[in-house]
Amino acid sequence: MDIEPGILARGPWRPEQVTCRWLREEFRAEPARLDAADAEIAALTDRGSPSHDGLAARLAAWREDGRGLALELQPARWALRLNHEDAATSLTVLCVVRSHDGRWLAGRRAAWVATWAGKWALGAGGSVEVGEHPVDTLTRELQEEWSVVPDRLQVEALVVLPNRMAMLVGQAWLPEGAEVVPDHEHDAHAWWPADPDGWPADADPRLHGMASMLGT
Repeated sequence: MDIEPGILARGPWRPEQVTCRWLREEFRAEPARLDAADAEIAALTDRGSPSHDGLAARLAAWREDGRGLALELQPARWALRLNHEDAATSLTVLCVVRSHDGRWLAGRRAAWVATWAGKWALGAGGSVEVGEHPVDTLTRELQEEWSVVPDRLQVEALVVLPNRMAMLVGQAWLPEGAEVVPDHEHDAHAWWPADPDGWPADADPRLHGMASMLGT
């Protein structure tokens, strides 16, 4: 299936309404994509990133109906997601995090990370491990990056970015009094106002676009 950039499906869905099936056959990229992935991994190594190549999920197909969202995934080389021109629908997740009163958790990404290095991002995110359910990835990344468990979680959308990176977007609400503890991938964090108009002036426009997609 040739999947074009854009919003593929809009929720919200409850976690149990999202299903996935893993294909056994690994995705085989053409040599030019593999060469580009090699170059990106080398660049990460040169700037001291501990990122390691391997296998992760690729979105092979999807279907939305009245019952929920069904995903078909297959193993693919992790480094393909680093390709700026064509990430071959490598699948990542983004778990946007909200406080009980609607504020947004923002974290500044460390300079050595593979994506959004040195920039502010919302919530937690990362690649889907082989055999993993993407909804489980949302909560795993939230635990690993911020050491919290959500009070409530829903899956908001399936999108494909301009570089053909596929992204499953979730939104999590934390219980009142929850304290976040950032991991080493972040060098600063803040709670941004519930109204995006009150966000810092240097907030990336793409973050405002995400907030708009989530209906705020």
